[in-house]
Order: sequence, then C-alpha cells, then structure tokens
Amino acid sequence: MSAATLWKDSQDLVPPKVFDAVVATVRDNNPEMDDHLAQRIVREALKFVATCGRFRDRGMAPSRVVDEGWHALILHTRAYEELCALVGGAVHHYPERPDPTRYNGAVVIFTTSMMQEAGYLPDYQLWGDPQSGEITVAASCTHSPPDCQVSCMNKPGMG
Repeated sequence: MSAATLWKDSQDLVPPKVFDAVVATVRDNNPEMDDHLAQRIVREALKFVATCGRFRDRGMAPSRVVDEGWHALILHTRAYEELCALVGGAVHHYPERPDPTRYNGAVVIFTTSMMQEAGYLPDYQLWGDPQSGEITVAASCTHSPPDCQVSCMNKPGMG
C-alpha cells in the first residue's frame, strides 16, 4: 500500500457496521468502559493493523490497551480477513502467556513511530505503560520481542 492509498481516518478501513460490532466486543469485555474510549481503542487497533500490513518486515507490537482492540478485531474473522487483504496481507498474531508486568517501551516507541511513517497520528494515551493504571482493560496481555522479534505480529519471512 502506498502512502497515497492510506485512509485518513482509520475507522474508514472497515464498514460502519463492522466498526460498531468491534466496539461492542471491546465493551462486552470491558463493561465499565464508555463508548468513546472503546471507539478510540478500535481506531488505534485499526491503525496498528494497517501499519503492520504496510511494513511487513518490521517487528511491532501493540500496547496492552491497543491489543484489546486488536483481539476484538480478530474475533470478527471475516471482517479481519477483509481488513488484512486491504492493507497488504495477513497480520498474524503470535500469542504469549499473559504477563501483566511485561512492557517494552522501546517496542512501543518503535511501533508508534512506524504508525507515524504510515501516515497515522498515534493516540499516545493508549500506548502507555500498563502499570500506570491510567487506562485498564480486561486482558492482561502485553507482548514482548523475543530474539529481537515481536512475538505477536508479523515475523520477518512470514506471510
């Protein structure tokens, strides 16, 4: 995907009904969360997937908050498959055992810089250290980069 084909608003990467359904999935998993925050999380997950599709050979990972939105997207399998096809191919998820203490600020900085290179402005509040407690989500999953590669995303040489 070239910079000219990027969507200004990541929400436009999926049909409105899909966006609303993914937001509902985030809310179902986080009943205390308001709609506005759930929408922000899904928009950020869409930016993340689009960036991963564009830069397939880079080791990127979502923050714990953004991962909540990515997981919700993945659950909508047909829509996720269509999204991945739109952004350049499958963006695979390589799960790790949950570890609420795992956080790698360098990976977050790299990922958000790649999002900027892709033409998206990251919502930095959603990319913070999960230990801050500023925004909490149901999943206690944060991914780390073993062997200098991120375990939850496209690994170099993988489709």
